[in-house]
Amino acid sequence: MSLLVEAFENLPKAKPTDDLELWEAGAQEAFVEFYQLVKNRYSEGTLQRLLLSSDDPQTRQAAALALGSQGTMASSTLLSGVLKNDPDEGVRIWVVDSLWEIWFRGNSVDEGRGLRIAMGLPESIQQLPALDDLIEQYPDFAEAYNQRAILLYRRGQHAKAVADCERALRLNPVHFGAASGLGQCYLRMNKPHAALRAFAHALDLNPYLLDLREMVETLRNAIGEK
Repeated sequence: MSLLVEAFENLPKAKPTDDLELWEAGAQEAFVEFYQLVKNRYSEGTLQRLLLSSDDPQTRQAAALALGSQGTMASSTLLSGVLKNDPDEGVRIWVVDSLWEIWFRGNSVDEGRGLRIAMGLPESIQQLPALDDLIEQYPDFAEAYNQRAILLYRRGQHAKAVADCERALRLNPVHFGAASGLGQCYLRMNKPHAALRAFAHALDLNPYLLDLREMVETLRNAIGEK
């Protein structure tokens, strides 16, 4: 058994009856130790190879989780391919978590720190101007556009949110969250055909968005598309 898999096996496992927030708080120290081991022993390239080539689902799960802490935006496309093609549900769950971790970190430490600070501010007053400033400073930071789109959507500024979703997708073409958000905006703008295209794209990127799949079927029936 590899050191990576051994450390992964030693992580606490959540039970269905656990309070998720309490479980995460209690498990935090164990995950920090896991990520520190990964940082000391494994490169991003090694983790990528394990994820792509191992026949052992547990090894792939461990590598998928590890890339959440060790991976850069260079791993985003690779993880997206694994999400669509890996037969193991556990691998796919960790891949989704790791994609979000990587997207929030962006292309640099400063981008990730800036986004964390912005998202920690009071939403009603300070988040939007903080995201505006972050995007002005880092105009290629896809997740900053995606998070601003979410705020704009909540404020009913759907056309502006569409523009930010589209920009996020240009910068990060595998961002299923931005594609799904684009569909939600088009729904609010009474553009069901555009919404359907956006939702279908999100499902192409992440076929396991089950609620979205139901919405696509409902939309198709409503507008008479197969």
